[in-house]
Amino acid sequence: MIILGIETSCDETAAAVVIDGTRILSSVVSSQIDVHHPYGGVVPELASRKHIEAIVPVFQQAIREAAIGLDQIDAVAVTRGPGLIGSLLVGFSFAKALAMSRGLPWVGVSHLKGHIDSVFLEPDPPPFPYVALLVSGGHTSIYHVNSHTDASLLGQTRDDAAGEAFDKVAKMLGLGYPGGGIVSKLAEKGDPDKIKFTRPYLNRSDFDFSFSGIKTAVNRYIQKHPDRLKENISNIVAGFQEAVVEVLAYKIINAAVEKQCVHIALVGGVAANRRLREKVRHEARAKGLNIHIPSVGLCGDNAAMIAAVGYHYLKRGIVSGLKDDVYSRQPI
Repeated sequence: MIILGIETSCDETAAAVVIDGTRILSSVVSSQIDVHHPYGGVVPELASRKHIEAIVPVFQQAIREAAIGLDQIDAVAVTRGPGLIGSLLVGFSFAKALAMSRGLPWVGVSHLKGHIDSVFLEPDPPPFPYVALLVSGGHTSIYHVNSHTDASLLGQTRDDAAGEAFDKVAKMLGLGYPGGGIVSKLAEKGDPDKIKFTRPYLNRSDFDFSFSGIKTAVNRYIQKHPDRLKENISNIVAGFQEAVVEVLAYKIINAAVEKQCVHIALVGGVAANRRLREKVRHEARAKGLNIHIPSVGLCGDNAAMIAAVGYHYLKRGIVSGLKDDVYSRQPI
């Protein structure tokens, strides 16, 4: 089955063509980083407008790169939520109109389930059940995944997501937006043991997170030591990153042990962080667990993962209708 995927949940306009939920024929992503960079974060109204400008060209490019005709598409899958309502509406309306006009089955799916299913676009996907850590700019959660369409929430952040904390720390230090990649590169030059920040484990026996405290701790350090800021900036971000990474790795490993899952997955935009990938791999091997991480290109928002998970809904006969709408927040 050839599925067209559409993703516009935040600030990337994406379209992809995927066969049977595993083989990518094309994956096109148009980023809005340059648009939002001057503001230090995503401006929802600007994001919506840019999606409107980009959706048709991105769709056309995905079809061209897949080297197929429009009449060869069997179905359409699109992100329904969670995300920015204005952004979601652009992709959802486009996908709905395309499917209805061509008489194609279509399905709106969870952006989060798309991330979880991204590991199935790689050569060695995990068997069910497995435990997944989804960590991005808007979400930090752990799931027990029983099938392509069934995942139960084990824990989530009570305040800031990990990726959001990276962006806010980068903004405090004047490093620019988006902060994740900038902090990661700068941290490589620093000593994570030079400036220690408290590890926000909350209750070590559960799987919830909280990253607002560590963000505040970094801000206090900056305010107390303004004269040392320039010489210590790489050590500050290295210490901050290590604290976040240590908590993330600890929680996902503990969840796998408690659920007796020998396979774990690390997905979402922050899964591209080199130190996080290293730490989780190291801790997983120490516990005899198998780790599955998508390639960096599949960690961020993309439409291939939406087409992949959409395939399994469509295969089960689950489709969307004309009255279906998007949502900004909803449990997986």
